Amino acid sequence: MTDTTAATTAGKTRDTSFFGHPKGLAILFFTEMWERFSYYGMRGLLILYLTQHFLFSDERSAVMYGAYTALVYVMTIIGGTLADRYLGQRKAVTFGAILLCLGHFGMAFEGAGSKEIIETNGERIEIVDEGRGSNRQLFIEQDGALKRITFDGETGDILVLDSDDRAKEPMAAVARTIPAAEFDTVIERQAIYMNILYLSLALIIAGVGYLKANISTIVGALYEFDDPRRDSGFTLFYMGINLGSFLSSVTCGILGIVYGWAWGFGLAGIGMLAGLAVFLWGQKFLDGKAEPPEPETLKKSFLGPINVELACYLAGLLIIVVAMTIVMNAEIIPDGFVGGLGIFVFVGLVAYSFMTMKGSERNRMFAAIYFVLAQIPFWALFEQAGSSLNLFTDRLVDKTMFGVEVPAPVFQALNAGFIVIFAPILAWLWIALAKRKLEPSTPVKFAIGVFLAGLGFLSLVAGIGSSGATGLTAVYFIFLIYWIHTMGELMVSPVGLSAVTKMAPARVVGMTMGAWFLYSGLSNYLAGVIARGTGAETIGGQITDVAAAKANYAAVYANVGYVAMGVGVLMLVISPVIKMWMKGDKLPDEDPLVADEMA
Repeated sequence: MTDTTAATTAGKTRDTSFFGHPKGLAILFFTEMWERFSYYGMRGLLILYLTQHFLFSDERSAVMYGAYTALVYVMTIIGGTLADRYLGQRKAVTFGAILLCLGHFGMAFEGAGSKEIIETNGERIEIVDEGRGSNRQLFIEQDGALKRITFDGETGDILVLDSDDRAKEPMAAVARTIPAAEFDTVIERQAIYMNILYLSLALIIAGVGYLKANISTIVGALYEFDDPRRDSGFTLFYMGINLGSFLSSVTCGILGIVYGWAWGFGLAGIGMLAGLAVFLWGQKFLDGKAEPPEPETLKKSFLGPINVELACYLAGLLIIVVAMTIVMNAEIIPDGFVGGLGIFVFVGLVAYSFMTMKGSERNRMFAAIYFVLAQIPFWALFEQAGSSLNLFTDRLVDKTMFGVEVPAPVFQALNAGFIVIFAPILAWLWIALAKRKLEPSTPVKFAIGVFLAGLGFLSLVAGIGSSGATGLTAVYFIFLIYWIHTMGELMVSPVGLSAVTKMAPARVVGMTMGAWFLYSGLSNYLAGVIARGTGAETIGGQITDVAAAKANYAAVYANVGYVAMGVGVLMLVISPVIKMWMKGDKLPDEDPLVADEMA
């Protein structure tokens, strides 16, 4: 911070305490940084935790993960609406942060873990596991001694070694082979800790729902409409998000894999507690910008002793119950239901546009609806990072760098790191191209972003093919896919949010942004469905048939890659139509909102 606390611009005195910005931005910066620290730290471990600690199948884990990330986005609509109309952003963010702390600390209660039993020819053999991630090793007790087990990478047979050889590549002789056709496995889980898991995820879903959209709203409220610092203020805020993501992917990822799940999840919870402490301490610097629109409304009776404020908090408890129920039963939710919901909302948006708008206003609303929908293929592929791509990196990538094996969750820090490096470069590039009237229009940028999502997976498929049937994929292909996807994200996320807020009429901006978050959520659920398709056969959380697993990953990733690239090309073809909708019926010089879209 600087010593200067105020500056005068255009006759107005403005707080410049935080690098030329209001001191309140510093509070929100660190609150969001720690919230994202907790979220991404937990997210990086979650799919591995589900498959290795609770021994859920790849398919069930992927759909649970998809349902969880989808609900995180969808619930921001409810949290944002309650804050806007009744609760105010300050109370909503505080309540959300408390729920997040409870949820993250709940994740640290892991129990003893699930047990997998091999049943073969009337014999029941319990599998004993040690370690996490790619360091995970499996053993069975035989003849009074612990024996290491591995799997034939092509047949899936269980190989019982003649010792408890704990080397990364065991050298002990095979003492016994259990053919894949001659055994089944059963899993025994601790019900109480499974319910703690479901409740913790539901608490995090509700907490993010109350916090995420509202803290961004407070950032905007710190600036007057004509304040030229607004865009750079949001840029600083965005850097806080990526700083939290980068730090947590490294620290929580290492602690969780090397020292234990509870350590990684516990650190994520400590991060959220730090965020809550910062926000509570710094509320005095928000200058009343996050208070309820009508404070007296909160005291009005709702149902007898329940006033409006209490009703808003009880709504959070209802969200927890609904979210817990959905996450518990994610694998039985029909995919058609989610698709039907998406179609229903789309039809509603189009019908509303036809009934309440006309001319250029309707055209711009159509453009906003297009961007809301066009994000789906990108996020469905991009969000593989926390699920199938995380599992692939853990199981089938040579992660040794400079003589040290890097835990798989740490690689999720690449996205945040690349954003920090390349976002300023891309921003400079757009300015340079705009001066030469060569900057791509928003629809073209969107098309390129979706195309890059597909291209990233095709680059990984090339890496899978180069490593043979059972070999490990070189780690630089993971760097490559994250870099390509990050460049695509920079074409889609900030560009799409800006376009939606500009194109939608002022009276329905909130509704349209709600649709944006809803379809972001549906995209995350679709990401879970795609990840489900990559599922491999596992025992004790380890792949039994490496060749089949690699072939399946390659097939699924190639298919979604080609589809996304095809969609990107189609979006490029229709981009002139979308650009025309964005202009409406007015001439360019009559419409400052879309002047920057003119080539």
